[in-house]
Amino acid sequence: MFRRNTIRKHIQFYGEVQAVGFRYTAYHAANMYGATGWVRNEYDGSVTMEIQGSERQIDDVVKAIENGMYIRIDRMDVKTVSVVPDERKFRVAY
Repeated sequence: MFRRNTIRKHIQFYGEVQAVGFRYTAYHAANMYGATGWVRNEYDGSVTMEIQGSERQIDDVVKAIENGMYIRIDRMDVKTVSVVPDERKFRVAY
């Protein structure tokens, strides 16, 4: 749900982030914390995510991903991007 304190971040994750349940973990964490957006694997072995919600929702999702069983994040490149007002869910993009 779009609220006044809604922000959107574009995050590129590097490390052990593919073939370790990253997208599944991100999807379930985003749904648990009420964030919207998408996540996808990239050809260079990184994972890209755009996530929208409050700062706290986004932080909670990232923390849940970092605590994933086999996931190891070495680096994250984060930038704030424009909010998508009509977005209603979080999805795995292909």
